[in-house]
Amino acid sequence: MFKSCKSYLPILLLLLLAGCDDFDKNSSVIYLVGDSTMAEKKPDRRPETGWGEMLPTFFEDGILIENHAKNGRSTRSFVEEGSWKVVMDKLKKGDYVFIEFGHNDSKEGTERYASPADYKQNLIRMAQEVRAKGGHPVLLTPVMRRKFDENGTLVDTHGDYPTKMREAAKEQKLPLIDMHQKSAAVLTKYGEAASKSLFLQLEKGENPNYPDGVADNTHFSPMGAKLMAELVVEGIREMDLPIRKYLKKTSLDRPRT
Repeated sequence: MFKSCKSYLPILLLLLLAGCDDFDKNSSVIYLVGDSTMAEKKPDRRPETGWGEMLPTFFEDGILIENHAKNGRSTRSFVEEGSWKVVMDKLKKGDYVFIEFGHNDSKEGTERYASPADYKQNLIRMAQEVRAKGGHPVLLTPVMRRKFDENGTLVDTHGDYPTKMREAAKEQKLPLIDMHQKSAAVLTKYGEAASKSLFLQLEKGENPNYPDGVADNTHFSPMGAKLMAELVVEGIREMDLPIRKYLKKTSLDRPRT
């Protein structure tokens, strides 16, 4: 009798594993597509951190987050290199796609360049393709760079691109998290000096990855990345997106200055 019970153990294990696979396949997924401000970083770039890496810390079990963002990408190059197709091939009904570009689209004379008008159309095409597969596109305007003028006033470096994304969202009735405005408010509140802590700012010899130091006003420190992710969560709650049910009941208190 005991031998026959033992013979069932491999079958039971297979059934359990199959159940786990089914759970993964049936779970909702948030796909993140965008540029280096969102992307996962390699060890030799730490402590640089993309805000997309921090987003899972705000969610309970029941939803998966896949970060497909890549350094240096624009709405044009992300599609042309095939990275967008990778996401579309995996996308299933009910999944979400968070789309944040704008830092690289403006770089004229490169394969990344997309004019403001083309940028808007690229976003609309992306959103339509997500909807065609039963998914939910969410647009996120580009986060602000840290740039202050001689009077200590924050300077916008993104030109018409945030406006074009807002137009696309309005015309297509798409949910929009205005990270451009949200991050601008945060940087203004922190001010020129204190906002350095949110970005990749290191003194010479402070970190072996940057022996000569670094003064990067685009990419985030771990603290800055987590704060940007909190702004995304804030947007999810403000729009009352269905995925808010997966958010943790409490969130990180925003650092005060």
